[in-house]
Amino acid sequence: MSRIPRHQEHLKTGFTAEAVSAARFRAFASRAERDGFPELARRWRDLAQAKDALAIRLLEAAEQVRGREGDFGMALAEERYENDVLYPKMIRDTEGTGTAEVLRDVVAAQRDHLGHLESLSEKIAATSGDVA
Repeated sequence: MSRIPRHQEHLKTGFTAEAVSAARFRAFASRAERDGFPELARRWRDLAQAKDALAIRLLEAAEQVRGREGDFGMALAEERYENDVLYPKMIRDTEGTGTAEVLRDVVAAQRDHLGHLESLSEKIAATSGDVA
């Protein structure tokens, strides 16, 4: 039996599907741009933006968008998990392949993301208003 209610599972599954589609459409747009098809690229980006809107709606319905402190707590936990557990395990599992090299590049970018989030979190903790 699942640890979360079925409706939450469905919202999570829907969010994942829409977010993945949006990312894929942006990748298609990038390729179309490189291949010299700027109008096709624009249309892919428009579709990705529509998919993003659906993903956001699903995430909000799942009560996964909580506001300043709650959002940063969740984001920091996710980034730390990805950096400390998820990607290192994948790298170990794919050692000696091109996939491991791609994953190492992702980890390097992830470290930057975590640094930005930690810095922003400190700024948010220091003010009750917006951050500069």
